[in-house]
Amino acid sequence: MKKTLIIHPFLFAIFPVLFLYSYNIEELPFSETFLPSAIVLGFTIIAVSLLWLILKKDSKKAGIITSFFLVLFFSYGRVYELIKGCQLGTFIIGRHRYLMIIWVVLFILGAYFTIRTRKDLRNFTNILNTVAIVLILFPLASAGIYKFKTSTIKKDSIISVQEDTFKSEDAAQSYDIYYIILDGYASSNTLKDFYNYDNSKFTDYLTEKGFYIASKSRSNYPMSYLSMSSSLNMEYINYLSDIVGLESNDRTIPYEMIENNKVMNFLKSRGYKLIHFSSGWGPTNYNQYADLNIAISNRRWNEFQTLLIQTTMLDAFEKKFFQDIGRRRVLNTFTSLADVSKIEGKKFIFAHIVCPHPPYLFDENGNSVPEAEFNMNEWGLEQKEYYLNQLIFTNKQIEILVSKILSNSEVPTIIILQADHGPRNTYIDGRYPTDDMFKEGMRILNAYYMPSNSSSFLYDSITPVNTFRVIFNTYFGADYELLEDKSYNSFDFSPYKFTDITDIVDYD
Repeated sequence: MKKTLIIHPFLFAIFPVLFLYSYNIEELPFSETFLPSAIVLGFTIIAVSLLWLILKKDSKKAGIITSFFLVLFFSYGRVYELIKGCQLGTFIIGRHRYLMIIWVVLFILGAYFTIRTRKDLRNFTNILNTVAIVLILFPLASAGIYKFKTSTIKKDSIISVQEDTFKSEDAAQSYDIYYIILDGYASSNTLKDFYNYDNSKFTDYLTEKGFYIASKSRSNYPMSYLSMSSSLNMEYINYLSDIVGLESNDRTIPYEMIENNKVMNFLKSRGYKLIHFSSGWGPTNYNQYADLNIAISNRRWNEFQTLLIQTTMLDAFEKKFFQDIGRRRVLNTFTSLADVSKIEGKKFIFAHIVCPHPPYLFDENGNSVPEAEFNMNEWGLEQKEYYLNQLIFTNKQIEILVSKILSNSEVPTIIILQADHGPRNTYIDGRYPTDDMFKEGMRILNAYYMPSNSSSFLYDSITPVNTFRVIFNTYFGADYELLEDKSYNSFDFSPYKFTDITDIVDYD
């Protein structure tokens, strides 16, 4: 008799990975699917093989039980999000403890009836195979169409974006350069007006250490990947509207511009080593062009894997697990940044620290925050206290870090402490922001430690796009023209539709 092919467990295993990838394709390379696909396929092979042996070589039942488990496993997080916090009177039913019990009972019942049935499961297996194939085709087709539409964009644009000419001569003096991006760090003005918080203790500390604080600085763009692709390439990126398209949400080009940027190439041409700290986020999690990547764990453990796990039964345990990873990553970065001064040679140290930006992992004393959600987009009026406490913690870590860098460094050191954008806790509706929302989201911390009394080249309204133009002109004999300091808004759903909001967010 003709044998029935058992493929549905393996297709059900990789479907959630491919679906999540296709849904976030504008932000992710396909390589992000390799590790989770390998893990779930490995688990599926082991599960089917063990059940095949236990059930006396009944491959159909082994496949059905495995597929049923995978469906329950990968649907758990989605169902939990729907019922989270739901109540019957005063009784909260939307909790992991109750949903987990239901899922375990469902699996036991499903496995029991599958094992006990005496029916021929050939037709049911064929139906499952067909359903699994159809499901897989949807994300594959979606990804294929998207890649086809965008294939010509990347080929022509990346080269033109990165073209530049660099002179090979060194500066007369060698400098270690620290570029530390504190994600979402608000300006003192914002903290006073929107959070009723006086940040002068921290800024006074920086000033006493020799920092110049650009008190009227603003971000050039409202989102991290736009802001960093601009500052690291010393240019406005509005031209991407023509290259990518106004309706596109594709992030491939700005991500590449962050990883392979003009600042890095300028310094590499002068013998600098690029030292990159892992952030856990997209294009700053790992840099293939760096001479040294510093991470606390496997560099591929990032936001995509976090999102995937949050759809599974592991969601019941992920908060503590990922909080621990997130806390260790931030603490390790603050601790290790000063140590890189021991590495020989000229160094450009890049560290994007996702702090005080959510998720809220620290209170003001560095303790964990059990009640806070583990969510990188956890902005909101009710989150203002968490944000402020995490900012105060960040201040303490920066003070320790700055003292160590200045005492450990054996060569003159340039330190840039800069936010990529401000917080967004007053954004009630991001589609219809008010002037106050723009001000909160665009006014930033921007502080410079520049040796040899060279801070006279700075000015209080300098924005990130001019940061390295000033530094390269001052210390490397470059002749970059300073650009007009502008701020542009765009939205997540149309990031390349730029609107000039300089007059709105400028300081009074």
